[in-house]
Amino acid sequence: MSIFLNTQLGKNKLTPKQILSDPVLFLAFGFGSGLSKKAPGTLGTLAAVPVYWLFAQADIVVYSLLTLIVIISGISICGRAAEKLGEHDFGGIVWDEVAGYLITMWLAPSTWQALVLGFVLFRIFDILKPWPIRWIDQSVKGGLGIMLDDVLAGIFAAIVLLVAVDWGWI
Repeated sequence: MSIFLNTQLGKNKLTPKQILSDPVLFLAFGFGSGLSKKAPGTLGTLAAVPVYWLFAQADIVVYSLLTLIVIISGISICGRAAEKLGEHDFGGIVWDEVAGYLITMWLAPSTWQALVLGFVLFRIFDILKPWPIRWIDQSVKGGLGIMLDDVLAGIFAAIVLLVAVDWGWI
């Protein structure tokens, strides 16, 4: 039994090998984490943790610039991946989760408590999609639409995380 999605993905029936060997799809699928049968978004967010730890070694200006690059490039990466798959916002496209988690952790302290709470908060906002996140998810198409709902989920999660830090909960 394979832990990966079906052997043919999207309407264009790409194989996991095609996804892992194509640089755009490799990134869009969160370094392969989006190929998971179960909870690809959660595994995509988990794949963002080492990226966060790498970025967190830099000062806030560099972290901000790198995160902005992830977001802006993500519009193209996710849009091109959707075209290659022949399917808008295919579940395995998780680059948006990477960006959303980096946004969640933007001003947070680099502690394991903040990392875990940020992870949980981001997943909650990404899954539940409170207004206006759900509206954007349903209304905005293309790479921008794929990215924008997770960017907003990251902003919402970051606000809650920073309040938790400010109030001394972590």
